[in-house]
Amino acid sequence: MWGLMRKLAIGAVVSGALALTGLAAPTALADSPDLAFGAITVNNGKSIVVGTDARVTVPVTYSFTRPSDLVIDYKNNFLGVILYRGSLTETANALETSSNAPTCTTTATTQTTVTESCGTTLTVDPREQLHSAADATTWKAAAVYVRSYVDMDDSDDHVSFESGVDAWGNLGTAKVQRKAGLGTNATPEPAVKGTTLTVKGKLTRADWAKGTFTGYQDQKVTLQFKAKGATAYTDVKTVTSGTGGALSTTVKASQDGSYRYKFAGTSTTAAKTSAADYVDVT
Repeated sequence: MWGLMRKLAIGAVVSGALALTGLAAPTALADSPDLAFGAITVNNGKSIVVGTDARVTVPVTYSFTRPSDLVIDYKNNFLGVILYRGSLTETANALETSSNAPTCTTTATTQTTVTESCGTTLTVDPREQLHSAADATTWKAAAVYVRSYVDMDDSDDHVSFESGVDAWGNLGTAKVQRKAGLGTNATPEPAVKGTTLTVKGKLTRADWAKGTFTGYQDQKVTLQFKAKGATAYTDVKTVTSGTGGALSTTVKASQDGSYRYKFAGTSTTAAKTSAADYVDVT
């Protein structure tokens, strides 16, 4: 039982059990460690794009300076990174990095301090961690230090268990976006030169509350064409998605080539380009 309690204490923040929520203290604890942090970079500065099923794992890098006599062993204490919405005392949601020890390199030392540069990973499971459209936003990054002490000597019929948490917020940001889906279908195929082609499609995006992709309406999507033998697509026209994210427009069949729809993305939803639909024109 005590081994489990120790594990739970050290992983309290990492497991998402933020004791900070709703427990604001007016001043820092006397034994808070003297730690200083550099900027935290998540996913190399790129958005974290998440669908409805697959877990998404991204790199996290950070640096910190600790007292030279403070050893972080990831057994009795732990230093990790979280992303959070809201404030440190009232988090609306939180995403945590791996509970495994990070890979760290010492970059500088003084007589009293050690500076380290570290790398770890953060995994987002949409089924467990993303709950609503509000999660598609810019999150703040924080460093969290957790320590515990367990006295298991029961020779005096007494044992004790203590733990503590310190967090430093606003050390960086990371945007979480909803993954988009997009398809293209041009008909009829094959087409007679000079006749009308109808190019349909559908724009969808991850709905974390429902656990499925749903239509994304009233969005500008570009229809593109690449002639047979060409190396690049050219824009043909802009189409606005309708009910359920439906896309439909017409073009004249002039030559063999491929059609596709391209969505530039929004602040909450990632960009997406559909697979191409090749049309043979006779």
